[in-house]
Amino acid sequence: MQQELPGPLVDYLRHSRVALALASAHDDNRLLMVNDPFSALTGYTAEDVVGRNCRLLQREAQNVQPRAKLREFLAQPDQTNVRTPIVNFRKDGTPFVNLLYMSRLRSIDGRSDFIFASQFDVSRSQPEMLADYDEQLRATLGKLVPIAGDAGIVVEGTLLTIANSAAIVAQAKMMLADLESAAGA
Repeated sequence: MQQELPGPLVDYLRHSRVALALASAHDDNRLLMVNDPFSALTGYTAEDVVGRNCRLLQREAQNVQPRAKLREFLAQPDQTNVRTPIVNFRKDGTPFVNLLYMSRLRSIDGRSDFIFASQFDVSRSQPEMLADYDEQLRATLGKLVPIAGDAGIVVEGTLLTIANSAAIVAQAKMMLADLESAAGA
């Protein structure tokens, strides 16, 4: 069953400069849409990933703690969002540490049909790049809220999770170091 995506939401995601994906909040949380910055970041086109679960980006990476956080978010309908660094792989097999942000989008009647996700490569980023991304994500969410509202959708818990950039960069660098030492072993 193909979910009908609200036109203004589709237009907004399409024109965003931030890597974004929209997934179903049901079944296997299959991707419904990805934008061009997502494809530029991952190397995967919409044709490659729409209809599939985004975990395909994880390949063989362990990601024990991030996976636990994501499973908890998906299992707890009252948890509005999650933000975690996670090891992902580009289509060409190149690993990167993705700062993944996911938020539920709810209809006015409380149904959650969509999961909004943003991706950012923190593998080699400097703190100022992450601060710029945080600002871009904050602006993206600020613009998304009224557009989603016009479509009868509520974006939950948006700005509260955008914090602690330095700690996230440090955690991402540790994950990348672990990944590189495993590859060199």
